[in-house]
Order: sequence, then structure tokens, then C-alpha cells
Amino acid sequence: MPDPLIDPEPLIDIARREGVDHLTAYFAPGAYTGQWFETFAAGGDPHRIAAEDLYAVEALSVQVPFAVGRELLEGQLGRDLGALLEKIPTGAELGTEGADELVADHGPAYQAWHLLKSRNERGEKTGVGRVIAGKLLARKRPKLIPVYDAVVSCQFGEPDHVWLKLHAQLADGELRTALARARATVGVDDQVSILRALDVILWRRHVKDHRKTGCPKRGSAPL
Repeated sequence: MPDPLIDPEPLIDIARREGVDHLTAYFAPGAYTGQWFETFAAGGDPHRIAAEDLYAVEALSVQVPFAVGRELLEGQLGRDLGALLEKIPTGAELGTEGADELVADHGPAYQAWHLLKSRNERGEKTGVGRVIAGKLLARKRPKLIPVYDAVVSCQFGEPDHVWLKLHAQLADGELRTALARARATVGVDDQVSILRALDVILWRRHVKDHRKTGCPKRGSAPL
């Protein structure tokens, strides 16, 4: 399978050229429910999924099935996930030293993601897929785990090990600086992670075409 990923320089260009406009539009009052994803009912135990986390992901147009939500709140799935979250520092940030070990295969973040999405792999209709699993983990570790849905992934060509490849690109100081500047210009720098800013920019720049045409970029070469 092809493994394209937007190169560091184009990502820097996108952040510099389009970042402020997309972030301004996204975080305009009442524009998108997703603007509250990170900040809704902030607080609580960072190592446990709470009811507000299940509700927060609905701001990103997904819903955790009730059976899975109950298990996360009261059952063994929640306890197992909590044990993995305890191995992930709350301040861990993709693109910084040591983050690659957390998101690499068999790292605690990868294990947590696989634990959640394995419900679908067992063929359960009440399971969660990779997108919902990623959004749940992004809620708990917004600096480390990207929100990565179909609109964003099709621009990358759905590469393998996307977390590690994003880590390598975010390790580039220029890209981080460009995203931080766009965030600060819009005035959301204290509320929104660098990763979330990147997600919003990429999502906004493609969502209309994705919905209107069935995504002509899906599986394409890098932008």
C-alpha cells in the first residue's frame, strides 16, 4: 500500500499561508461544536474516562456506543485503559523528546488505541473503530494523540505509523513555530494544543471537497 505523507515543507507552508484563516473560522463563536472538544468540562482524573469525555467526542461528530461507554465508566475496559493512561505523562507532546516511544507500536498510547478499537476487530456491532478510539485518546492526551478522521487522513494518503510520522514532522521547529504563531494570532493558544491546531487547519481546508465530491484526494500522492 502506498505510504505518502504531506512533507514538512508543505505543512509549514499550509500553516503559514492558511493557518490563521482556518483557525479564525473554526473558533468563531458558535461556528463548530468541535471548538469545545478540548475545553468542555475540563478537569477531572486524567487517567480515567469520565462521562464528560464521552460527551465531548460528540462535538467531533462521533458517538461512543452505550455498551462501550458503560464499560469505560464502570467496567474492566475502563480499568485497563486507565492503567495504560497512567503510563503516559499528561504533558507528553508529539514532536518532543520521548514522545515517539509512547506512540510507537507496543508503546502505551498505541496499546490504549488498540485496546479501544479491538472491540470492532472482534466483530462487535457495539464496538468503536480507529477514529473514535483516536478521538477518545486525544481528549485525554490532546498534546500527544492527533484527531485523525477521514477528512484529514485522505490528505495524507492514510500512511502507516502516522503518529510516528507526525512526530518526526512536529520535531521540526519551524512547523511548531508556524502553528504556535497561528494559534496565538487567533487567541486560542492557551486552550488548543499544537496538534489540534494542525488538525483544524487540515480539516477545514478539505472538508467541503471531501463531503461534496466523495474525496478525490483519498489515497492520493502528497499535496
